[in-house]
Amino acid sequence: MTQPTPTQLEPMPGDWRRALAVVAHPDDLEYGCSAAIAAWTDEGREVAYVLATRGEAGIDTLAPEECAPLREREQRASAAVVGVSEVEFLGHRDGVVEYGTALRRDIAAAIRRHRPELVVTLNHRDTWGGVAWNTPDHVAVGRATLDAAADAGNRWIFPELTEQGLEPWNGVRWVAVAGSSSPTHAVDAAPGFERAVRSLLEHRTYIEVLTDQDPETYVRGFLTGFTRAAGERFGGRPAVTFELFGR
Repeated sequence: MTQPTPTQLEPMPGDWRRALAVVAHPDDLEYGCSAAIAAWTDEGREVAYVLATRGEAGIDTLAPEECAPLREREQRASAAVVGVSEVEFLGHRDGVVEYGTALRRDIAAAIRRHRPELVVTLNHRDTWGGVAWNTPDHVAVGRATLDAAADAGNRWIFPELTEQGLEPWNGVRWVAVAGSSSPTHAVDAAPGFERAVRSLLEHRTYIEVLTDQDPETYVRGFLTGFTRAAGERFGGRPAVTFELFGR
């Protein structure tokens, strides 16, 4: 019996100029998303990053006050590799980010500042494809980002933002969730792949405590496997996948 052909993914929309990527930690975007971001900046699109935390609880051998500035520097260097110069940190505590109005307000404020048409975030569901449990920070930030895309356009939800000079922005047309087990769209990873490798390698301190492998061998192997598997649903081309929610 022949296996059914997997449903093919659609290309991501191309009629936009500005994107804002909102995630919980340094390295969240680099584990599979930065090849798409490199392709977008190559096309002249503007992409900015907002991170809820500074990743200060991510390395057991470094105290948070030492770890935070190191991971922030690595994240800024990582973003620069793929053409992103604006990187903001919201200052929520790593590991204990809470979904709620405070987080939604901070993300809505960022959306109002940057005024994107496309917002990118990370898997907001409880698991990674039903195989591994997701972290509370990813779940909280992903859910809050989906909600904040609407909050940003409603002047009556967080009126204090208008008082601070942040006028409502109802121009978000899509929220794209990376790492979803239910992807709908994809970006060709080949043009940005080498920069994606270099971008993840900028998180060297974190990677060196994560694995005993040579860092480049580990990074290249991870990203190759990730993009090749996604490519089975994108015409055989290596891909970065997204679950796209229109607004």
